[in-house]
Amino acid sequence: MSPEQDTPEQETGYRIWAADNVVYGPVELPSLVAWIKDARVTADTWVFSEAQVRWSKAAALSELSLFFRHPASAASAADEAVSSAALKGLDLGVLRRVKLLASFTDEQLTRLVQSLEVLSIRQWSVVVKQGDNGDAMFMVLGGELRVRLLIDGHESILATLGPGDFFGEISLFDQGPRSADIVANVDSILLKVSAGAFDKLMEDAPDVAARFLLATTRTLTTRIRADNKRYRDSIHIARAAR
Repeated sequence: MSPEQDTPEQETGYRIWAADNVVYGPVELPSLVAWIKDARVTADTWVFSEAQVRWSKAAALSELSLFFRHPASAASAADEAVSSAALKGLDLGVLRRVKLLASFTDEQLTRLVQSLEVLSIRQWSVVVKQGDNGDAMFMVLGGELRVRLLIDGHESILATLGPGDFFGEISLFDQGPRSADIVANVDSILLKVSAGAFDKLMEDAPDVAARFLLATTRTLTTRIRADNKRYRDSIHIARAAR
């Protein structure tokens, strides 16, 4: 958690009165769910809902109560909420922070979210592993991850991903092996699109699927051009050093 800061653009978040008598937030529902799973928020923790404009104990909030009914099954309840209620609680403006979704209309985003899952990823978790066959792509809603290769036991970091970035998009098309590991540097929130969910989106909402593909292709084209430029520059530098 980080101390309370003024972030007026978040109008549907939550604030948490912690045991140290400090108010933290505002945070969105996926982050709050992650804190419950980490036991940083308990049933008796006071939570302020900006949507309801009042303080309540966490267990008294309808969107959180299921986490405290059956402690033994809290993990499965959290997974269910993260994939359904959490999505409904996300402001469309938050979704547009993802570069691929910036140009979507409200109506298109509303239809697209039916194909998305929200995942709360703990620090140091390996989201995808090099060599494993992939069946989904991911968009970073919050946090930070690194793209790495392990060579002879040594880690080489290829890139760092933050809010708005995405990875694993090729898996939507070929379900082939992952080319690198993706590891969470900090607790992170991801949006997941599985190959199966995208196939269904193409059937149910082809216009939304087409816009998503176009946005993905444009970003990939930019990446390829940048990689080509770096490759040309490296050749020029190597030749100049001869």
